[in-house]
Amino acid sequence: MQKLERITARRSELDVLAEGLVKQLQEVQAEREELVIAERVLNRLAEQDQAAAVLPVPARVAGRAVLLIPHRGENPDEAALPADYRRILVIVRAADGPVQVRGVGEELGLEVAVRGKLEPLRAKMTKLADRGWLHKRPDGRFTARP
Repeated sequence: MQKLERITARRSELDVLAEGLVKQLQEVQAEREELVIAERVLNRLAEQDQAAAVLPVPARVAGRAVLLIPHRGENPDEAALPADYRRILVIVRAADGPVQVRGVGEELGLEVAVRGKLEPLRAKMTKLADRGWLHKRPDGRFTARP
């Protein structure tokens, strides 16, 4: 009989221990889930910080926010340019020779038959030329600077 009582008592002790371990495991799993969420949030914040570091600094002209297109220096950093300006540079560099605004517009998927759709692109390319990123030829075509 005494052995049976010891077995019952030990089984009772193990049941209490198992309940404690189940509770502890649930707490560990809940904390791990919180850490996964925290990690996702931190990664998103880090991505936003990196994106913000790459974006040009907006300036105010006549009360309106505008993007500054930096002048090309000795060590040109294209990352300082907005994404659409970088795409223009890539297209002009990939061309075999001087390109017209219409050709760049076609590469960008613009409606080149509508003149009004090309004028903003022409302004961007001219601004890149004015800042030293592109060269505007007398015939109105553009080439990449070496």
